[in-house]
Amino acid sequence: MSAPARPDATHPDAVHPDAVRLAARTCATGVAVLTTRSGDEVFAKTVSSFVTLSMNPPLISVAVTRHSPLVRAARDSGRLALSVLRVGQERLSQRFATPGAGRATGSFADVPTRTEVTGAPVVEDCLTWFDCRLHSVLPGGDHTILIGLPLAAAAGPTGLPLLYHEGGYHAPTPLTPPSPARPDRAPTAPGVRT
Repeated sequence: MSAPARPDATHPDAVHPDAVRLAARTCATGVAVLTTRSGDEVFAKTVSSFVTLSMNPPLISVAVTRHSPLVRAARDSGRLALSVLRVGQERLSQRFATPGAGRATGSFADVPTRTEVTGAPVVEDCLTWFDCRLHSVLPGGDHTILIGLPLAAAAGPTGLPLLYHEGGYHAPTPLTPPSPARPDRAPTAPGVRT
């Protein structure tokens, strides 16, 4: 039995995407909702490919399917917010992972949100959030990488981060106690605005 054909002839030495999919399933990732507002419309999408990219300047990055309407809306508006979900918000994650469910006029009637600095919606009661000005946009194969410069950020109520692993949601089990915040590096106020 021969291996499936590689879909990208420009990279004949690359491993087949199915191998990457299987390997990536073993990587635990956080779960967040990415949002933006463009005109009267709001957009939201569940994402798991986000990271804090830099501390100086502060930058976060998130990868979104290239053809998602959210990408165009974020480009047009120049703003985005990332709300990191906590255990207990699985239904919210599923809601915005459903194709077509992440677009509304005005606001999402069934999801409590608020605005901070940019006007992009921040999910209420999330674990932590970043409200950003769009810093740059990069190509990433079948995804687009949005890089945001946080204008405000804060941790929400206490709780455990919602994790995605092996195709399902999980709660972490701490193996060591959390390290204390470093006052010389971390803000003491609940939110930081620049």
